Amino acid sequence: MRTIKAIIIDDEALARDLVRSYLGAYDDIEILGEFSDGFQGLKAINELQPDLVFLDVQMPKLNGFEMLELLDKPCNIVFTTAYNEYAIKAFEHNAIDYLLKPFSNDRFHDALNKVKDRIANSVTSEDQIEKIKNHNDSSEELLTRVVVKSRNKIDIIAIDKIKYFEAQDDYVMIYTNEGKYLKQKTMKYFETHLNPNEFCRIHRTFLVKIDQIAQLQPYEKDHWIVILKTGESLKVSRNGFKQLKQQLEI
Repeated sequence: MRTIKAIIIDDEALARDLVRSYLGAYDDIEILGEFSDGFQGLKAINELQPDLVFLDVQMPKLNGFEMLELLDKPCNIVFTTAYNEYAIKAFEHNAIDYLLKPFSNDRFHDALNKVKDRIANSVTSEDQIEKIKNHNDSSEELLTRVVVKSRNKIDIIAIDKIKYFEAQDDYVMIYTNEGKYLKQKTMKYFETHLNPNEFCRIHRTFLVKIDQIAQLQPYEKDHWIVILKTGESLKVSRNGFKQLKQQLEI
């Protein structure tokens, strides 16, 4: 019998206790660790490479969905949460199951059977992670923050702190007053996931936060540049100028 290696990620100690208690009845499941926030959980998944993760959704610092987007390698996910509004989103993320707190031992057993079926049938979770990323790209939810993973740290950038975005091939550079951050996303993704009343695509390369604009200046015939409050200047295309005029009502 193959041993399934599992970890539990939940900011509530009682919730972790319950999952651990239920798992105690299974000889074929080994608990590698328990973690109380998304940062710890992400580090643990990447280092321990468990077969199965019991994952809360609402957690401090980094929520469950944001955490999954940053995984290096896939794993099987069972969401555990007290909020039923996340159920559809969890299954859209191809979660194996969704346990709504408080859940019974019987319900937990059903979830584990699904996990074992998936593992027994050698269904990899690579598709799961890919679907997570695709879902995040296709979701119509507006962003309130952007999570960026670099070599040894994770930055959480509030949308209100962003001055503008710059397209760089398959990446986007995000500029704030505190620094710049490279994110592997398309400019189209940000254009469709930001409040159109707050941001404007002024050029194929630039997406700017409107309240950061200090001035518009003519650059050459039929072309303009935007001067930001920080003094930085960004090119504006013809279409971008039309869009900007509409949003600024000029």
